Amino acid sequence: MATAFNVGDMAVYPAQGVTEITGIETLEISGVTSSFYVLRCLDSEKKIRVPVTKVSQVGLRNVVDAHEVERVMAALSSSKLTVEEPNWNRRYRRYVEKIQSGSLVDVAEVLRDLHLTRADKQLSYGERRVFETARQLLVQELAVAEGGSEADVGGRVDALLS
Repeated sequence: MATAFNVGDMAVYPAQGVTEITGIETLEISGVTSSFYVLRCLDSEKKIRVPVTKVSQVGLRNVVDAHEVERVMAALSSSKLTVEEPNWNRRYRRYVEKIQSGSLVDVAEVLRDLHLTRADKQLSYGERRVFETARQLLVQELAVAEGGSEADVGGRVDALLS
């Protein structure tokens, strides 16, 4: 069953980060009337419209709760790689798939894997970008979930990875 959101709710759009539901619009497209959630990305003024009937298909979800935060922190502090692919191109695609899954635990695993890989060898340009994207998505959502600042959460994340 799809999650229902109200105006003012925070929601996570996979690979885009935390968004705020700024409105619910009804639009007619090609003769079909549909309701859409209007989302505003927190880190930009980008607006996204998601059909209410497609919420689960696009992966729009609530911000993680305290239990999920614990799972994310456990994933970050683990020293086991989840993607052990020798080919950087395949590894990169797997990481992108995990980020697009919408699961914050998956994003944490990508961040941790790339951090561990970075300790052994230089990351490709694409992997460095994925690392930064994963870190930004993770820090942003944890800050919203905990009601803290991104700087504080970023420091904790970096400390866990060290």
